[in-house]
Formats: sequence, structure tokens, C-alpha cells
Amino acid sequence: MRRSIIAVAVIAVAGTFAGTFAGTAFAQAPATGPQSTRFFNTPLEKDPSREVRLQMVVHKPGPGNPFHTHPGDQWEVVIEGEITYMVRGQPPRVLKTGESVYIPRGTIHRNENKSGRETRTIELLIVEKDKPQSTPAPAE
Repeated sequence: MRRSIIAVAVIAVAGTFAGTFAGTAFAQAPATGPQSTRFFNTPLEKDPSREVRLQMVVHKPGPGNPFHTHPGDQWEVVIEGEITYMVRGQPPRVLKTGESVYIPRGTIHRNENKSGRETRTIELLIVEKDKPQSTPAPAE
């Protein structure tokens, strides 16, 4: 009887943590697009109007995300695989493992995974607090 109660308690606690983790880390992106795991979100020192975000993004093979902008600067590095990075009006760039790109505030850009296998990137963003992380770009 005592083991049953302990087992139920362990399952309940594990379920609570799993639900909390899933609700914060994996609810960052829709199931059909890139999947983000946010590692941290912290105020920018000496400027409380902005915050620093670090996240890992898993890009499944396919068309990727639509053109969008960010309310701040972004640095992206490929840690596994390769990604095609596109800035509207410029030729696409293929970024391979270990390569990175700096994306200035307001740059209309997108990523696409044409490699046929999963790709992982790490993104560091310094963005305006309380604004959406990305905004869809207007149509051309």
C-alpha cells in the first residue's frame, strides 16, 4: 500500500514538472514549423526595456518559416546539419555546422531546411521586452 502511494506521488510530481516544462519550452513554436526550446529569458543589464533570449531551434526538412522580422538583434549558429538562410531581396546563403549569421533588427528573413535531415541552431536574441519575438513580414 505504501509503495502504491509513493508511486502515485512520484507520477503526479513528474507529470506536473513535465507539463510545466512542455508549456514553457515547447509551446514556443507551432507543431508544423521549427520547434524552439527556450533556455533563458533575462533582462538586459542597464536597459530593462530589452531582454536577452537564448534558444535552440530544431528545423525539420521542408519549407521552413515564412519571412518575418524581430524587434531586436539576432545571432544564429548552426550546431548540426545545414540551413538555407534568406534575406528578402538577397541571394540565399547555406549555413553549415559551425557557421553563423548576425541578423540586425528589422531584417526581413527566413530559414529553410533543404538538406533532407533535421537541423539544429542556437539563437541569441536581444529584443524589446513585452513584444512578440517575431512579426510576419508584409507581402512583397
